[in-house]
Amino acid sequence: MTTPLEAAEPAVQAAGPGDERPTYRGTLRYALSKAGGALFSIAMVIVGTFFVFRLLPGDPVRNLAQGRNMTPAQLDLERRKLGLDMPLIDQFFDFVGKTLRLDLGTSYEYKRPVLDLIGERIGPTLLLAGTGLVIAVSLGIWQGTRAGWRRGSRFDRFSTGTSLVLWSVPTFWLGLLLMMVFGVGIGPIPGILPFRGIESVDAPDGFAYVLDVASHMVLPCLTLVAVVYAQYLLVMRSSLLEEVSQDYVTVARAKGLRDDEVRRRHAVPNALLPTVTLVFMRIGFVVGGAVTVETIYTWPGLGQLFYEAIRVPDFTLMQGTFLLITVAVVLMNTLADVVYHILDPRVRSA
Repeated sequence: MTTPLEAAEPAVQAAGPGDERPTYRGTLRYALSKAGGALFSIAMVIVGTFFVFRLLPGDPVRNLAQGRNMTPAQLDLERRKLGLDMPLIDQFFDFVGKTLRLDLGTSYEYKRPVLDLIGERIGPTLLLAGTGLVIAVSLGIWQGTRAGWRRGSRFDRFSTGTSLVLWSVPTFWLGLLLMMVFGVGIGPIPGILPFRGIESVDAPDGFAYVLDVASHMVLPCLTLVAVVYAQYLLVMRSSLLEEVSQDYVTVARAKGLRDDEVRRRHAVPNALLPTVTLVFMRIGFVVGGAVTVETIYTWPGLGQLFYEAIRVPDFTLMQGTFLLITVAVVLMNTLADVVYHILDPRVRSA
């Protein structure tokens, strides 16, 4: 990535006092400092995860005993099995020790290790949220580039207005609307897309199975993209508007470069930098999926698993899934800072 001045004057290569080029030692030192901050954040996440979920109302043992005629003695025995009879501070140190050993405990509801449940659900979440992220980033950057380069045009007004409307719509409302129109159908018009689960009951094999899963992804993926892509559009548009007013763009045009070349070779690469940070932040949330979307469409991912854990409530399962989501966000933010440091000389010189 070149600086704006280097983009306009590629012939000037002399290094001076202000020429900040990335060095392995400087980048490593910066990365280690960010890693230290990430470790501190993860430690705070572990502490907060334990105590926050203990503040939730309800007794998990009594909730698990619903529908079963259990005596108080049996309830106490079940509480001892789950470790809920210990003092809170002992439960905390037990939780921290197991977490450091990558043991997230056993689910109250499923009677299975939380790590196994997460391993089963993370695939569908990565498939749905990852596909939605790729589409949203591509669509947002493309529309943001065109809207920012032609500010005030009809395309700019239409794309910006549409994205803001979709961004402001509640996710659950948009999901239910799409389900009603394209899934259930309206009146005599039948629905044309599946809207429950990840596959049909009588799912075929081979390539037909891939098409079946893809058809189940359309509505939840469309819901995710509709409420997310506006962020990338607006950030890209705003960044490009700042770059258009810079001197190096004027110089590049004065040198006789075509408008498309100025945009593609000089303005867009520098305007992408803020969008890179946003993309890495969203990658962290991909691991957690979208709780609302997965719940609406009963998509068997981490979001649906987290919702089921809250409904019980299943403290162990809630802690495990929430910890995974927050740690992923912290790590992706740290990686975004390091990548930004490598790409942008202005960050290195600050």
